[in-house]
Amino acid sequence: MSGAVGGAVAFEVPGVPGTPRGWGRRVVRWAADTVLVVVCALCGLVFLGLELDPASGPRVRGDAALVADVLLGLPATLALYARRRAPVLVAGVLVAVSVVSGFAAVPCLVALFGVAVRRRWPAVAALGAATVLVGVVYGLLWPDPEFPQWLLVLFLLALVVPVAGWGMYVRTRHQLVASLREQAETARAEQELRVQRARATERARIAREMHDVLAHRLSLVSMHAGALEFRPGAPAEDVARAAGVIRAGTHEALEDLRDILGVLRADAAAPGGEEVSGRPQPTLDDVPALVEEARAAGADVDLHLGVPDGARPPALAGRTAYRVVQEGMTNARKHAAGRPVRVLVDGAPGTGLEVSVVDDGAAAALAPSPGAAVPGAGLGLVGLAERVALAGGELEHGRTGGGYRLRARLPWPA
Repeated sequence: MSGAVGGAVAFEVPGVPGTPRGWGRRVVRWAADTVLVVVCALCGLVFLGLELDPASGPRVRGDAALVADVLLGLPATLALYARRRAPVLVAGVLVAVSVVSGFAAVPCLVALFGVAVRRRWPAVAALGAATVLVGVVYGLLWPDPEFPQWLLVLFLLALVVPVAGWGMYVRTRHQLVASLREQAETARAEQELRVQRARATERARIAREMHDVLAHRLSLVSMHAGALEFRPGAPAEDVARAAGVIRAGTHEALEDLRDILGVLRADAAAPGGEEVSGRPQPTLDDVPALVEEARAAGADVDLHLGVPDGARPPALAGRTAYRVVQEGMTNARKHAAGRPVRVLVDGAPGTGLEVSVVDDGAAAALAPSPGAAVPGAGLGLVGLAERVALAGGELEHGRTGGGYRLRARLPWPA
């Protein structure tokens, strides 16, 4: 549907009959129009031949009127070539010529059909009524005693009404096809947009996951490497233990990185936004192991689990709680190395799950040198806040005296 002129809608829909597509389609259309003009001209000649046939009864018009009929009707018939560009104008010309030319009767019906296909019903009704009226005037100008006037009116209505109705049906059909095509294009565009958004969301989730996992592992490695650098004369047992922790942490970091790259190579994310990984995702039950790993690295961590025995929070809440503890201890190693850290996990079904990581700000007994500080992007808490929000919870963080507190509240339905 290319537009509307004077309240009438013109159909120029790609792929719908009536719309040119290159020179090949235009040639085919021109050939079809030529065939149509020839057929209309033959119908006009047949109409005149019947009038000239002595067996059809006495002639109602003289030779001069018949010659004028042909001279007016033939050029008017050629106007059908322009019926697509100006359907109302062509139909109006043919209706006017039909007052004195029976040669233009069939082209007039063809033009009316074109108007019904390309214009709204008011224009179709006006031209249809004009066609019937012109036919009546033609019958009055050259009356046929064997064809009463009332029968002529019925005959004209029997021609005009089906032609106009058929044209309006074709127009409605074109509208439906154009609407369905537009809906399909819109749906395709929306689907592409959803895919792009899903990809962007997945990439952001992978980036947050990479920060959460690798920052925890690499902070352990950095802390032990800094301790070795700070104490070059440490006993061999301590050096061996620190080297073992570094090796194990590096190995775990590589494993986590392999899992994350596996997500990037996956064709699609799992339903519901769950991580696609070769290993099970952490839950609340893995928090003690996380704390023990930090303690083995030399951190002073006090863990308090207030969750009832046998009670398990939803998978999303448990995984988010694990990430909160992981991020809290990672930040403590980065910004409060050597300070005691308290980890509190408390909650029950129906009351929710609360997780907090607090360092008390006490002076460290042994801290790495400034050169061993772990760099950070400053986006860990941003990603963690989004993760907690997606789980339906709330995240709070800020200074408490000389220390820092990270606390999250997560839903735990009864």
